[in-house]
Amino acid sequence: MKLVLDTNIYVDFGQGRQEVVDLIATRSTEILLPVVVLGELFYGFRKGSKHKENEAKFRHLVTSLGVSIIDVDEEVARKYSLVYSALSARGTPIPINDVWIAACCMSVGGTLLTRDRHFEQIEQIDKIILA
Repeated sequence: MKLVLDTNIYVDFGQGRQEVVDLIATRSTEILLPVVVLGELFYGFRKGSKHKENEAKFRHLVTSLGVSIIDVDEEVARKYSLVYSALSARGTPIPINDVWIAACCMSVGGTLLTRDRHFEQIEQIDKIILA
């Protein structure tokens, strides 16, 4: 399965959280990161005291696992409009970056792996929400 990783899952994986490591190892045929997740990660790296170390770990992970980056393009923007419209119509807003992450996931036909329960509000994507 094409696994699209949310920011919290990248962090869990980097910390060696067994549940996440096992799931990625056994269920993924492809690992993808939305460019929006990269923005969140790079922001977190910059805020921390180990900026260069965390960025080096990130580069190593992307290279060693063959992670693909999902860029925001016209197709993703159209998917964003679908997701955001549906959420707005139901009155169930979620953080805007997560709408973009869902749109990226839709554009590649992937399954989102996350810990954020508010993704339950997005019917247009397949997802695995860990506790």
